[in-house]
Amino acid sequence: MHLQLGQHAPPTHVIAHLSDPHLLAGGVLQYGVVDPEAGLVLALDRLTHVDPPPQVLVFTGDLADKAEPAAYARLRELVEPAAAAMGAQVVWVMGNHDERAEYAEGLFGQASDAPQDRVYDVAGLRVVALDTSVPGYHHGELEDSQLAWLRDVLATPAEHGTVLAMHHPPIPLPMLRAAEIIELVEQDRLAEVVRGTDVRSIVGGHFHFSTYSQFAGVPVSVASASCYTSDPAPVQRFVSGVDGHQAFTMMHLYADRVVHTIVPLAQAPEIQGYPSDVIAQVEALSPEERRELLSRKNSPFNIDGESHKPHA
Repeated sequence: MHLQLGQHAPPTHVIAHLSDPHLLAGGVLQYGVVDPEAGLVLALDRLTHVDPPPQVLVFTGDLADKAEPAAYARLRELVEPAAAAMGAQVVWVMGNHDERAEYAEGLFGQASDAPQDRVYDVAGLRVVALDTSVPGYHHGELEDSQLAWLRDVLATPAEHGTVLAMHHPPIPLPMLRAAEIIELVEQDRLAEVVRGTDVRSIVGGHFHFSTYSQFAGVPVSVASASCYTSDPAPVQRFVSGVDGHQAFTMMHLYADRVVHTIVPLAQAPEIQGYPSDVIAQVEALSPEERRELLSRKNSPFNIDGESHKPHA
């Protein structure tokens, strides 16, 4: 456990929210350009540098681009050992590119064409994976039976509340109007079930770029993709998928709030920084010494940068 440097206690739960890996079997490239496996591997590598590590990896859909059994097998080969090394659970969520039978068999060893809705417990935090897929279509929808099931699940509050994970997020799309055609339909029906419950956050994917909103009084976070992304400000294009800006989102849950941080997959050149061994030196200082050294504008640390490191 790290020494508390600010006024907030450490988070109670840490979630890595990843989305839309779109794995293809046999190393096939998406659109002949993007290697979706390489993007997923890069995301998992970046996660090894997150401290403290996540307690759960939530993948919000489009796990396999063509629902190939070999792609689901490869997904497990890559993700499950990485998650185990972090001490993290894995939560899978159905997307519109996934197919229920192949998804259920490949990830859970079950033969089923039914909606793939599941509940997970992460140290008292409930994570609900909700299947918004519609067989044969790319838009999202929830059946009456699913809404009844969700209402029953949420009827009993969880110790640390609930995170609702789905592929099709229930939000407006002012920066990607084309996706309005394949959004989650009849969102008001879901709102009736969610409003007033212990749902603390709704997470989704589908759009291939990071965005945020609220739904039924609950914050909504949409993660970017690890394969290709959608350009939210393209030049004279209705839709523009690009090979860049891939990212995942870290979620830190506190007693009264959730903090979201976008983590780009591509590392940028460092222009200023300090080595990690400085952390122990900073922690060894008193709160007053830390403030004088790190906050005061004319301190040696701020004037000379790397040449002056804090010491006890």
